[in-house]
Amino acid sequence: MDRGRYRRGVSDQPCPAPAPTLFTWEFATDPYPAYAWLREYAPVHRTTLPSGVEAWLVTRYADARQALADARLSKNPQRHSESAHARGKVGIPGERRADLTTHLLNIDPPDHTRLRRLVSKAFTPRRVAAFAPRVRELTDGLIDAFEERGEADLIHEFAFPLPIYAICDLLGVPREDQDDFRDWAGMMIRHGGGPRGGVARAVKRIRTYLAELIHRKRAALGDDLISDLIRASDHGDHLTENEVAAMAFILLFAGFETTVNLIGNGVYALLRNPEQRAQLQRSLGEGGTEGTEEGGETGDEGLLATAVEELLRYDGPVEMATWRFAAEPLTLGGQHIGEGEPVLVVIAAADRDPERFAGPDVLDLARTDNQHLGYGHGIHYCLGAPLARLEARTALATLLRRLPDLRLVVEPDELRRRGGLIMRGLRTLPVTWGK
Repeated sequence: MDRGRYRRGVSDQPCPAPAPTLFTWEFATDPYPAYAWLREYAPVHRTTLPSGVEAWLVTRYADARQALADARLSKNPQRHSESAHARGKVGIPGERRADLTTHLLNIDPPDHTRLRRLVSKAFTPRRVAAFAPRVRELTDGLIDAFEERGEADLIHEFAFPLPIYAICDLLGVPREDQDDFRDWAGMMIRHGGGPRGGVARAVKRIRTYLAELIHRKRAALGDDLISDLIRASDHGDHLTENEVAAMAFILLFAGFETTVNLIGNGVYALLRNPEQRAQLQRSLGEGGTEGTEEGGETGDEGLLATAVEELLRYDGPVEMATWRFAAEPLTLGGQHIGEGEPVLVVIAAADRDPERFAGPDVLDLARTDNQHLGYGHGIHYCLGAPLARLEARTALATLLRRLPDLRLVVEPDELRRRGGLIMRGLRTLPVTWGK
């Protein structure tokens, strides 16, 4: 690790502690000590990523919040000052080749404003609330499939399929095709963009399918997001077929893996903190539900709501915000960032900043002062956050009620995290109950 020169609040001071090594398996398992070091001594730190790309890591809460809303930091990969070869390493593997780059994670205003306005209609509070019965149906159906067996892998049998089927319903993917999407999504989270190219292959298959589905939808529009995007393009909003496909793709890609990780990391955190889990279970037993039909809260639901926010902060699904590039030279956290240089806001570090959160390394499900950055900040704040929260509340409440004695099958140090910069999630979560 290089260029670690800063002590919090005092620049150009030598570091008394050795710099941690980033991007190892040990780091992936528990990155928080390394992030604490970075916040203290190198809060805006230039490093070489495993891909070979050099980027700035932003680790303090105040700097992170500023960077997420800074219009000088572009989302457009074309702003990257490195070679075209390196530029291909800063997005989703395969999206450029599949012509799926024109989506909300890669564009700036005014194009971002136009596309976000169209897609935001799918995530209004009323529409999300209307989707709540389907989420409950999916959740119960998944638990029904393994409850009597007394054991399950909660990632592959629960946390993974729930958001896949939910986002497919939202997009308008026919039920008979949804298992194909589940297979392709599985390729995206099991493999990286390396030699096996699982993500790139899955992206290509999804792109081919979306082209066919858009053609079918044009002939018979329905009450779903893809149909809404097609209607918008037919009524003068100038959405091309590629834009429709790219928007559907990024909602699938961004909309499922974050929720997989939120549920998986959340259950794991509860299993590691039995007193907090017991407090939540008592609250649920006293009449709390996963939400009213309007998406509000009743009875003791408040603890479930704050619990989900705390799980997002404590060990959230997004480790680093998606790529940004300096559209012009700027100073951030005392460091000069040149035009075209990549910037990665480390959400996981910012959300444990003791300057912002009291007892940041402690899980406190009743925490109310919790303006975490788990879903971003500014104009790129996650559109799907209301749906993800609904899915997480429903999943956790139903799981804890139906399987109250849930426990890990393996020791915590046997669990492995998936590789990758952006997302933070478990490969497996084997559990048992009732035995």
